[in-house]
Amino acid sequence: MKAVPVTVLTGFLGSGKTTLLNRLLREPGMQGTAVVINEFGSVGLDHDLVDHTEENMVLLANGCICCTIRGDLVEAFERLAATPAAQRGELRHVVLETTGLADPAPILHTLMGDPRLQGAWRLAGVACTVDACHAMATLDQHPEAVKQAAVADRLLLTKTDLQAAPEALMQRLRDINPLAEIRTDAEGALSALQALLARPAAAFTALPDTGRSSFFPAPGGDGASRHDDRIRSHVIVREQPLSREGFFAWLDMIARMRGDDLLRVKGLVQLDDDPEHPLVIHGVQHLFHPPETLARWPSEDRRTRIVFITRGIDAEEIDATLSVFERRRARRTPAPQPD
Repeated sequence: MKAVPVTVLTGFLGSGKTTLLNRLLREPGMQGTAVVINEFGSVGLDHDLVDHTEENMVLLANGCICCTIRGDLVEAFERLAATPAAQRGELRHVVLETTGLADPAPILHTLMGDPRLQGAWRLAGVACTVDACHAMATLDQHPEAVKQAAVADRLLLTKTDLQAAPEALMQRLRDINPLAEIRTDAEGALSALQALLARPAAAFTALPDTGRSSFFPAPGGDGASRHDDRIRSHVIVREQPLSREGFFAWLDMIARMRGDDLLRVKGLVQLDDDPEHPLVIHGVQHLFHPPETLARWPSEDRRTRIVFITRGIDAEEIDATLSVFERRRARRTPAPQPD
Protein backbone atom coordinates (compact mmCIF):
# COMPACT_ATOMS: atom_id res chain seq x y z
CA MET A 1 0.00 0.00 0.00
CA LYS A 2 1.33 3.45 -0.90
CA ALA A 3 1.89 5.91 1.91
CA VAL A 4 -0.97 8.41 2.23
CA PRO A 5 0.17 12.05 1.88
CA VAL A 6 -0.52 14.45 4.74
CA THR A 7 -0.87 18.21 4.38
CA VAL A 8 -0.45 20.31 7.53
CA LEU A 9 -2.76 23.34 7.68
CA THR A 10 -1.47 25.85 10.20
CA GLY A 11 -2.01 29.53 10.96
CA PHE A 12 -2.53 31.69 14.01
CA LEU A 13 -5.75 31.97 15.99
CA GLY A 14 -8.56 33.49 13.95
CA SER A 15 -6.68 33.44 10.66
CA GLY A 16 -9.37 31.42 8.84
CA LYS A 17 -8.10 27.84 8.81
CA THR A 18 -11.49 26.24 9.45
CA THR A 19 -13.26 28.44 6.90
CA LEU A 20 -10.73 27.54 4.23
CA LEU A 21 -10.87 23.86 5.16
CA ASN A 22 -14.66 23.84 4.81
CA ARG A 23 -14.42 25.41 1.37
CA LEU A 24 -11.85 22.83 0.38
CA LEU A 25 -13.96 19.88 1.49
CA ARG A 26 -16.93 21.14 -0.56
CA GLU A 27 -14.86 21.18 -3.74
CA PRO A 28 -15.38 18.44 -6.34
CA GLY A 29 -12.71 15.80 -6.31
CA MET A 30 -12.06 15.96 -2.57
CA GLN A 31 -13.49 12.50 -1.96
CA GLY A 32 -11.10 10.39 0.04
CA THR A 33 -9.76 13.37 2.00
CA ALA A 34 -9.70 12.80 5.75
CA VAL A 35 -9.31 15.48 8.39
CA VAL A 36 -7.40 15.45 11.68
CA ILE A 37 -8.27 18.44 13.86
CA ASN A 38 -6.29 19.45 16.93
CA GLU A 39 -8.19 21.61 19.41
CA PHE A 40 -6.82 23.42 22.45
CA GLY A 41 -9.05 22.78 25.44
CA SER A 42 -11.13 20.04 26.94
CA VAL A 43 -14.28 20.96 25.02
CA GLY A 44 -13.80 20.75 21.26
CA LEU A 45 -15.77 22.93 18.89
CA ASP A 46 -13.85 23.29 15.62
CA HIS A 47 -14.68 19.74 14.55
CA ASP A 48 -18.38 20.61 14.72
CA LEU A 49 -17.76 23.51 12.34
CA VAL A 50 -16.10 21.39 9.66
CA ASP A 51 -18.08 19.52 7.03
CA HIS A 52 -17.25 15.87 7.51
CA THR A 53 -18.51 12.38 8.10
CA GLU A 54 -17.64 10.38 11.20
CA GLU A 55 -15.57 8.08 9.02
CA ASN A 56 -13.13 10.71 7.83
CA MET A 57 -12.63 12.78 10.99
CA VAL A 58 -10.26 12.33 13.92
CA LEU A 59 -10.38 14.84 16.79
CA LEU A 60 -7.44 15.61 19.06
CA ALA A 61 -8.56 17.64 22.08
CA ASN A 62 -7.18 18.51 25.52
CA GLY A 63 -4.01 20.11 24.29
CA CYS A 64 -1.75 21.09 21.45
CA ILE A 65 -0.04 18.37 19.41
CA CYS A 66 3.16 20.38 19.22
CA CYS A 67 3.73 20.02 22.96
CA THR A 68 1.50 18.52 25.66
CA ILE A 69 -0.13 15.71 23.67
CA ARG A 70 2.27 15.28 20.81
CA GLY A 71 2.31 11.52 21.37
CA ASP A 72 -1.41 11.44 20.64
CA LEU A 73 -0.70 12.47 17.06
CA VAL A 74 0.68 9.04 16.32
CA GLU A 75 -2.35 7.42 17.96
CA ALA A 76 -4.66 9.60 15.88
CA PHE A 77 -3.11 8.38 12.66
CA GLU A 78 -3.26 4.81 13.88
CA ARG A 79 -6.99 5.28 14.51
CA LEU A 80 -7.38 6.82 11.07
CA ALA A 81 -5.61 3.86 9.49
CA ALA A 82 -8.16 1.57 11.13
CA THR A 83 -11.20 3.37 9.66
CA PRO A 84 -13.27 1.53 7.04
CA ALA A 85 -12.30 4.04 4.34
CA ALA A 86 -8.60 3.46 4.99
CA GLN A 87 -9.07 -0.30 5.14
CA ARG A 88 -10.86 -0.22 1.79
CA GLY A 89 -7.99 1.76 0.27
CA GLU A 90 -10.19 4.82 -0.36
CA LEU A 91 -8.14 7.28 1.70
CA ARG A 92 -6.24 9.52 -0.72
CA HIS A 93 -5.09 12.42 1.44
CA VAL A 94 -5.19 13.75 5.00
CA VAL A 95 -5.39 17.37 6.13
CA LEU A 96 -4.07 17.98 9.63
CA GLU A 97 -5.42 21.26 11.01
CA THR A 98 -3.33 22.45 13.95
CA THR A 99 -4.35 24.75 16.77
CA GLY A 100 -3.67 28.42 16.23
CA LEU A 101 -1.01 28.27 18.93
CA ALA A 102 0.94 25.35 17.50
CA ASP A 103 4.62 25.39 16.67
CA PRO A 104 4.52 23.28 13.49
CA ALA A 105 8.15 22.12 13.60
CA PRO A 106 7.64 19.30 16.17
CA ILE A 107 4.55 18.19 14.25
CA LEU A 108 6.56 17.94 11.04
CA HIS A 109 9.28 16.16 12.96
CA THR A 110 6.77 13.53 14.10
CA LEU A 111 5.28 13.07 10.63
CA MET A 112 8.69 12.75 9.03
CA GLY A 113 10.52 10.74 11.65
CA ASP A 114 8.33 8.66 13.94
CA PRO A 115 8.89 5.00 13.00
CA ARG A 116 5.25 4.16 13.75
CA LEU A 117 4.16 6.44 10.92
CA GLN A 118 6.75 5.36 8.37
CA GLY A 119 5.40 3.52 5.36
CA ALA A 120 1.76 4.45 5.98
CA TRP A 121 1.93 8.28 5.97
CA ARG A 122 4.22 10.88 4.49
CA LEU A 123 4.38 14.65 4.55
CA ALA A 124 3.10 16.39 1.42
CA GLY A 125 3.56 19.98 2.55
CA VAL A 126 2.56 22.82 4.83
CA ALA A 127 -0.02 25.56 4.21
CA CYS A 128 -0.33 28.54 6.52
CA THR A 129 -3.25 30.97 6.68
CA VAL A 130 -2.37 34.61 7.33
CA ASP A 131 -4.96 37.19 8.43
CA ALA A 132 -4.47 40.22 6.17
CA CYS A 133 -6.17 42.50 8.70
CA HIS A 134 -4.22 41.58 11.82
CA ALA A 135 -1.10 39.72 10.73
CA MET A 136 1.38 42.54 11.29
CA ALA A 137 0.40 42.88 14.94
CA THR A 138 0.22 39.10 15.34
CA LEU A 139 3.73 38.65 13.97
CA ASP A 140 4.97 41.37 16.32
CA GLN A 141 3.43 39.80 19.40
CA HIS A 142 3.47 36.03 18.85
CA PRO A 143 6.60 34.10 17.86
CA GLU A 144 4.41 31.07 17.08
CA ALA A 145 2.91 32.96 14.15
CA VAL A 146 6.35 33.71 12.78
CA LYS A 147 7.39 30.05 12.92
CA GLN A 148 4.12 29.00 11.27
CA ALA A 149 4.87 31.31 8.35
CA ALA A 150 8.53 30.33 8.24
CA VAL A 151 8.00 26.60 7.61
CA ALA A 152 5.12 26.86 5.11
CA ASP A 153 5.19 25.88 1.46
CA ARG A 154 2.12 28.06 0.80
CA LEU A 155 1.14 31.28 2.59
CA LEU A 156 -2.58 31.82 2.11
CA LEU A 157 -3.78 35.33 2.90
CA THR A 158 -7.31 35.49 4.27
CA LYS A 159 -9.83 38.31 4.82
CA THR A 160 -8.52 40.18 1.81
CA ASP A 161 -12.15 40.92 0.97
CA LEU A 162 -12.12 43.15 4.05
CA GLN A 163 -8.67 44.62 3.57
CA ALA A 164 -6.13 44.27 0.81
CA ALA A 165 -2.86 42.84 2.02
CA PRO A 166 -0.55 45.76 2.90
CA GLU A 167 2.71 45.82 1.00
CA ALA A 168 4.53 45.95 4.34
CA LEU A 169 2.95 42.61 5.25
CA MET A 170 3.83 41.09 1.89
CA GLN A 171 7.45 42.17 2.27
CA ARG A 172 7.58 40.85 5.81
CA LEU A 173 6.28 37.46 4.71
CA ARG A 174 8.82 37.38 1.88
CA ASP A 175 11.56 38.16 4.38
CA ILE A 176 10.41 35.43 6.76
CA ASN A 177 9.99 32.79 4.06
CA PRO A 178 11.24 33.48 0.54
CA LEU A 179 10.55 29.85 -0.40
CA ALA A 180 6.80 30.07 0.03
CA GLU A 181 4.22 30.81 -2.62
CA ILE A 182 1.97 33.65 -1.41
CA ARG A 183 -1.67 33.80 -2.51
CA THR A 184 -3.60 36.97 -1.77
CA ASP A 185 -7.13 36.18 -2.96
CA ALA A 186 -9.72 33.70 -1.73
CA GLU A 187 -9.87 31.67 -4.92
CA GLY A 188 -6.11 31.66 -5.20
CA ALA A 189 -5.75 30.45 -1.62
CA LEU A 190 -8.21 27.65 -2.27
CA SER A 191 -6.53 26.56 -5.50
CA ALA A 192 -3.09 26.72 -3.87
CA LEU A 193 -4.27 24.45 -1.07
CA GLN A 194 -5.81 22.08 -3.62
CA ALA A 195 -2.54 22.04 -5.55
CA LEU A 196 -0.67 21.15 -2.37
CA LEU A 197 -3.00 18.21 -1.85
CA ALA A 198 -2.65 17.13 -5.46
CA ARG A 199 1.14 17.07 -5.66
CA PRO A 200 3.15 13.94 -4.89
CA ALA A 201 3.88 13.32 -1.23
CA ALA A 202 7.15 14.75 0.02
CA ALA A 203 7.59 16.47 -3.35
CA PHE A 204 10.35 19.00 -3.51
CA THR A 205 9.31 22.62 -3.88
CA ALA A 206 11.60 23.66 -6.71
CA LEU A 207 14.14 26.36 -6.15
CA PRO A 208 14.26 29.18 -8.67
CA ASP A 209 16.15 28.37 -11.81
CA THR A 210 18.31 31.48 -11.90
CA GLY A 211 20.75 32.91 -9.44
CA ARG A 212 19.50 36.45 -9.68
CA SER A 213 16.06 36.24 -8.13
CA SER A 214 15.12 37.47 -4.68
CA PHE A 215 16.07 34.02 -3.37
CA PHE A 216 19.65 34.29 -4.55
CA PRO A 217 21.53 37.55 -4.05
CA ALA A 218 23.85 38.97 -6.63
CA PRO A 219 27.56 38.47 -5.97
CA GLY A 220 28.70 40.62 -3.09
CA GLY A 221 25.36 40.44 -1.27
CA ASP A 222 25.22 39.04 2.24
CA GLY A 223 22.81 36.27 1.25
CA ALA A 224 20.44 36.83 4.15
CA SER A 225 16.95 38.22 4.45
CA ARG A 226 17.05 39.76 7.88
CA HIS A 227 13.98 39.85 10.03
CA ASP A 228 13.37 41.37 13.44
CA ASP A 229 12.04 38.09 14.86
CA ARG A 230 15.50 36.44 14.61
CA ILE A 231 14.17 34.25 11.82
CA ARG A 232 16.25 34.66 8.71
CA SER A 233 16.47 33.11 5.29
CA HIS A 234 19.71 32.70 3.42
CA VAL A 235 21.19 30.57 0.68
CA ILE A 236 24.42 28.69 0.11
CA VAL A 237 25.54 28.49 -3.51
CA ARG A 238 28.47 26.44 -4.77
CA GLU A 239 29.73 26.52 -8.34
CA GLN A 240 31.77 23.31 -8.05
CA PRO A 241 30.43 19.85 -7.19
CA LEU A 242 30.69 18.77 -3.56
CA SER A 243 32.19 15.62 -2.15
CA ARG A 244 29.43 13.20 -1.14
CA GLU A 245 31.28 12.15 2.01
CA GLY A 246 32.13 15.71 2.99
CA PHE A 247 28.67 17.07 2.25
CA PHE A 248 26.84 14.50 4.36
CA ALA A 249 29.36 14.88 7.19
CA TRP A 250 28.71 18.64 7.13
CA LEU A 251 24.94 18.20 7.00
CA ASP A 252 25.05 15.79 9.93
CA MET A 253 27.21 18.21 11.89
CA ILE A 254 24.96 21.24 11.50
CA ALA A 255 21.83 19.15 12.22
CA ARG A 256 23.36 17.89 15.47
CA MET A 257 24.83 21.22 16.59
CA ARG A 258 22.16 23.69 15.43
CA GLY A 259 19.17 21.50 14.64
CA ASP A 260 16.78 23.33 16.98
CA ASP A 261 17.33 26.50 14.96
CA LEU A 262 17.07 24.97 11.47
CA LEU A 263 13.41 25.67 10.84
CA ARG A 264 13.46 24.56 7.21
CA VAL A 265 16.17 23.44 4.79
CA LYS A 266 15.68 22.71 1.09
CA GLY A 267 18.26 22.29 -1.58
CA LEU A 268 19.53 20.94 -4.87
CA VAL A 269 23.05 19.58 -4.50
CA GLN A 270 25.60 18.66 -7.17
CA LEU A 271 27.89 15.86 -5.99
CA ASP A 272 31.23 15.14 -7.60
CA ASP A 273 30.55 11.42 -8.01
CA ASP A 274 27.27 11.98 -9.91
CA PRO A 275 27.16 15.56 -11.24
CA GLU A 276 24.49 14.85 -13.85
CA HIS A 277 21.83 13.96 -11.26
CA PRO A 278 20.96 16.52 -8.57
CA LEU A 279 20.44 15.41 -5.00
CA VAL A 280 17.36 16.83 -3.27
CA ILE A 281 17.55 17.52 0.47
CA HIS A 282 14.64 18.56 2.63
CA GLY A 283 14.75 18.94 6.40
CA VAL A 284 13.03 20.34 9.47
CA GLN A 285 15.23 20.96 12.51
CA HIS A 286 17.24 17.82 13.34
CA LEU A 287 15.41 15.60 10.89
CA PHE A 288 16.02 15.27 7.15
CA HIS A 289 14.04 13.26 4.62
CA PRO A 290 16.04 10.51 2.97
CA PRO A 291 17.81 12.29 0.09
CA GLU A 292 16.31 11.81 -3.35
CA THR A 293 18.26 11.77 -6.60
CA LEU A 294 16.46 13.33 -9.56
CA ALA A 295 16.69 11.88 -13.06
CA ARG A 296 17.89 15.22 -14.43
CA TRP A 297 18.47 18.83 -13.50
CA PRO A 298 15.30 20.95 -13.75
CA SER A 299 17.16 23.70 -15.64
CA GLU A 300 20.55 24.63 -17.07
CA ASP A 301 21.58 25.91 -13.66
CA ARG A 302 23.54 23.06 -12.07
CA ARG A 303 24.96 24.87 -9.10
CA THR A 304 24.43 23.58 -5.58
CA ARG A 305 21.76 25.77 -4.01
CA ILE A 306 20.61 25.23 -0.42
CA VAL A 307 18.08 27.56 1.19
CA PHE A 308 18.02 27.79 4.98
CA ILE A 309 15.28 29.32 7.12
CA THR A 310 16.86 29.62 10.54
CA ARG A 311 16.47 31.20 13.94
CA GLY A 312 19.42 33.11 15.33
CA ILE A 313 22.03 31.69 12.93
CA ASP A 314 24.18 33.94 10.75
CA ALA A 315 24.45 33.06 7.08
CA GLU A 316 28.23 33.41 7.33
CA GLU A 317 28.35 30.79 10.08
CA ILE A 318 26.71 28.10 7.96
CA ASP A 319 28.65 29.00 4.84
CA ALA A 320 31.94 28.97 6.73
CA THR A 321 31.37 25.49 8.14
CA LEU A 322 30.79 24.08 4.66
CA SER A 323 33.96 25.79 3.47
CA VAL A 324 35.89 24.02 6.25
CA PHE A 325 34.65 20.62 5.05
CA GLU A 326 35.51 21.55 1.45
CA ARG A 327 39.09 22.48 2.45
CA ARG A 328 39.50 19.24 4.38
CA ARG A 329 38.38 17.29 1.35
CA ALA A 330 40.78 19.20 -0.91
CA ARG A 331 43.74 18.42 1.40
CA ARG A 332 42.92 14.69 1.39
CA THR A 333 42.54 14.49 -2.41
CA PRO A 334 45.90 13.78 -4.07
CA ALA A 335 46.91 16.07 -6.89
CA PRO A 336 46.78 14.48 -10.37
CA GLN A 337 50.13 13.12 -11.48
CA PRO A 338 51.58 13.97 -14.89
CA ASP A 339 51.73 11.16 -17.43
